[in-house]
Amino acid sequence: MHDQPRANPSRAAMTFDQMLERVRYEGAYPTRERAEEAVRTVLAALGRQLTGNERVDLAQCLPTKAALTLTTQIPDTQHLTGWGFVKNLAERTGATPAVARWDTGAVLAIVARLAGPDLLARILRRLPGGYALLFGQAQLLQPDPQPQSLPRPTAA
Repeated sequence: MHDQPRANPSRAAMTFDQMLERVRYEGAYPTRERAEEAVRTVLAALGRQLTGNERVDLAQCLPTKAALTLTTQIPDTQHLTGWGFVKNLAERTGATPAVARWDTGAVLAIVARLAGPDLLARILRRLPGGYALLFGQAQLLQPDPQPQSLPRPTAA
């Protein structure tokens, strides 16, 4: 829906180098190279899952190198849950699921800050369940829009 104006955040919010330093700190990575590897693999995986205006708007919030990593990925036709995302990342990188989960959390915590609460809420609505925790957010369950009716007793 292009009829609603979208904010065009300033790209100067954080440079790629600053992003790497934040991820290195959040993830307690021993080297900048290891932090960069985590950023690139997690953003590439996210780029395969995220589509639409949320993908475009998120790219505008990221430093240019990070945005390119996100947007050069062809979206996958299979939508993964949060846990599926972590398992897929582990398979692609040859890491354990625990390491893939750690990398995901370290990177997406910074992405969440750059995106801001409104865009993050839109992203989480677009993705299947389980991503909120990966972004460092509470996983709130939505109430069932139509309450289940109790079965009617049958007359014997």
